[in-house]
Amino acid sequence: MASERRVIREATRRVLLKDYLVAESARAGFGGLDIQRTPMGTRVTLICERPGILIGRRGELIKQLTQDIKDRFDLDNPQIEVQEERQPSLNAQLMAEKLASTLERGWHFRRAGHSTVRRIMESGARGCQVILSGKLTGERHRTERFKAGTIKYCGEAVHLWMGKGFYQARLKPGVIGVTVWIMKPNAKLPDEIHVLGVVAPAAPAPPEQLPPLEPAEAAVAELPPDVPIALPPEGPTP
Repeated sequence: MASERRVIREATRRVLLKDYLVAESARAGFGGLDIQRTPMGTRVTLICERPGILIGRRGELIKQLTQDIKDRFDLDNPQIEVQEERQPSLNAQLMAEKLASTLERGWHFRRAGHSTVRRIMESGARGCQVILSGKLTGERHRTERFKAGTIKYCGEAVHLWMGKGFYQARLKPGVIGVTVWIMKPNAKLPDEIHVLGVVAPAAPAPPEQLPPLEPAEAAVAELPPDVPIALPPEGPTP
């Protein structure tokens, strides 16, 4: 029972820590979070689109953030590492936040959804899906999906190649949930099989072009097949 309570307490602390860091790094473009327990303490890796906003001048903001999470969540020697997201259009969490911000600025949900899918696919993703759920057009709740390419929902491919992001757009009619799924460009699906040692047959070479006929040969070639051709007699000419 004690071990179960410890596991529940640790999981609850992780969820609260993630919510706190998402709110604190919203201006920097929160793209993901990884929490690991090490012998030296707790290592927190933050992925942001603009890490300079989170680090601050001479690292003042990141030092203050480290002290805050140590006091608030009672972590043992926390160490925060900030990484820059090189491809924000392929980060599901960042695209979910951008889509939510677009909806809050007044874009129509269909226009915003199609625009997000097009931007993700143009960045090289193998597939993506955008799900909007909430009061989109009226008082009743509804769900709209925008999909392109290949998407996997279960199996090992989801854990290896799929990225998922979720964010909320707060509008006057209510809250709209924004979920984004993105398949990585280098994804290798189970049904894609390449047999080693088998060489594909080469394409047939184009037919060689014969040299053009001489005028006399061309005239003979144009004669009908039933016209006899007079050949000069053999032997010396008198």
